[in-house]
Formats: sequence, C-alpha cells, structure tokens
Amino acid sequence: MKRIFLSIIILFAASCKDNVTQQAPEQKIILKDSQITIPENSPVLKKIKTVIINDQEYSHDITSVGTIETIPNNYAEIASPFSGRVTKAFVNIGQKVNAGSPLFEVLSSGYLDVQKEYSDALNEAGLAEKKYKRQQDLVKHGVGIQKELEEAETELRNKKISLSNASTALKIYNNQGKSSGGLVVRAPIAGEVISNKIVTGQYLREDAEPVMIVAELSKVWISGEVKEKDLRFIKNGDQVSVKVNTYPDRAITGKVYHINDWVDEATRSIKVLIQCDNPDRTLKPGMFATITYSTDSENTIMIPTSALMQKDDNQYVWIKTGKNQFMKRNVTTAEASEKTVKVTSGLKPGDELMTTGGIYLLDIK
Repeated sequence: MKRIFLSIIILFAASCKDNVTQQAPEQKIILKDSQITIPENSPVLKKIKTVIINDQEYSHDITSVGTIETIPNNYAEIASPFSGRVTKAFVNIGQKVNAGSPLFEVLSSGYLDVQKEYSDALNEAGLAEKKYKRQQDLVKHGVGIQKELEEAETELRNKKISLSNASTALKIYNNQGKSSGGLVVRAPIAGEVISNKIVTGQYLREDAEPVMIVAELSKVWISGEVKEKDLRFIKNGDQVSVKVNTYPDRAITGKVYHINDWVDEATRSIKVLIQCDNPDRTLKPGMFATITYSTDSENTIMIPTSALMQKDDNQYVWIKTGKNQFMKRNVTTAEASEKTVKVTSGLKPGDELMTTGGIYLLDIK
C-alpha cells in the first residue's frame, strides 16, 4: 500500500514539473511598479480586448408603477340630503351633465320643513319691516317713542338674519323655494354619470350611501411611488411617459403634478401624482400604469460592466499604458445596468480601457 501511495506522489511531482516546464519564463506576466507587462507569446494576451472611452450623454430613467385615479375636484358622489321617495329620474348612466343639471327628484317631509321655515322667515321679515317703517313715521311726526323705534329696528335685523339663514338652506339644494314640494337633486359639477343606482319609487335614507357618481375624466391622475433615493431626480412639472397594458402601443405623456412631503417609512418611498390628458376617456380609474421619469441628461463616462473588477471593497479597471502594458486604477461608480456602469471618478476621456480579459489577471501579485 505504501508503494502505491509513493508511486502516486512521484507521478504527481512529475506532472507538476511538466507544467512548470510548459510555462516558459518568456511567457510569464511581469508586475513592476503597479504595472503589468504581458509577453507577446502569452495566451492571456489573446483574451484581452480594449476600447478607448469618451464622454457620453446619459439620462437616468426611473420606472415605477401606478394606478389611474379621478381628480378629486372633478369627482362627485351624490346622495339624497333628506330621507324620501324618488319621484323622478332625469339622467341615465353615461350621460353628460352640466353643473346644476337636475339628476333626480325626492319627495321629502324634511325638505318640506325647510321650505316652510323659509316661507315663515320671509313673512316674519316682511312684518318686521312694516313695523319698523311705521315706528319711523311716528317718530318723524313727533308722536312715536324712540325706544319703540329702536326695538323695531333690532327685531327687523334679527328677522333678516333668520331669513338669510333659511334662504341659504334652500340654496344648498339649488331650489330656492321654487319647487312644488319635491327636492330636485342637482349635479354639483359638470361631467359624465359613471354610476347610477336610482330607481323611481325607491325610498332613500339621508344617511344612505351615494346613489350616483358624476366624474369629469378629460384629465386624470396617476398615483405612483418613487424610491427615496431617486427623489432628487424628480421635480414638479417634469414630463413623464406612461404605458397601460390595455394600450401597449400607445404613447401617453403626463406631468408631475404633486410630490408628497413625507416618506412612507415601511417602503422608503414617496407618493407622486402624475396628471394626464384623457380627451377620449380611454384611461379608466383603477387601471394600472407604468411610469417612466426621464431625468436631465449629462455628459459622463460609461464603461462596460465586464471592464469593472473588484477586490475587497475597491473597484478598479485596467488601463493600457503601452504595448502589452496595463496599470490598475481604482474608480468610483454610480448607477449600473446589465451592460454598462457609470463612472464618477478615476477615468478621463481618451483612456484605453481593458474590457475583457481582466479575470485572467486576478492572481497577479
């Protein structure tokens, strides 16, 4: 057994000797003063490729996902302000309406009470005004009492306040006492009826869910999020490109409308609102969208990822300094993609850079 083991050792030593013999001294890579020289007949030299680098125009694109939303000021959920029964419906789903257009009518005892309060306040204000004018006339002719005139003036002022309050209550419902009894609920904004649950004859409670939605969708918001680290590249008014799955070939543009003032601590992201024109109403609330923010371009040095080497915490490249000669140079990098890396320091235009073959020089000491 010992003889077999000894034979293996002898064979291994002979093999190593043969390898050493194959690596002739004239093929050995020489390292001197941080510079390597690769002999002409070295097989490593055939693996090396280089390129001369220059400044390139670079734009850092940021991509995020978002959801299409209605703009709050262009969206109205409508419910009956009083309990009552629907006596008439004036619109259908999909119909366009103007601000103030009648939507439906409700017969409500609560609204009749409001009308009565307005009517009573109107009558009382009229009587108070007549009383005040009568006291004015009496005092003017020397038969009236000043105190009674002042009391009449105070009463008139109070009645006018009550009338104003009652009138305001009617104005809220856009009827102002002109209805025959039913409350006509009107559209608060111009837009399109996108939801309509009204059924003639149904009874509505004043605390019920909205029964109709009017929205103006010629403009929409896209609500997305941007990572905290990318916020410095985005500002209000920036133009962005938008893609939706429903229309993959359609080019849609928008603008950054608002950037939130706080960061979501769980995701380290910031909410951003994009406003888009939607004249044909093809962008529907609830759709998902992909948002691409294009930042300002700059001239910078971009190198292939294959050229970048790393040892411990240091990143470096090989720079060609002469025929078959290269020198290691430390670099600082920023954004990277699958194919290229942005270099912020360590290189200058005109440097000739080793793009492939650096892996064969890792063990050079």
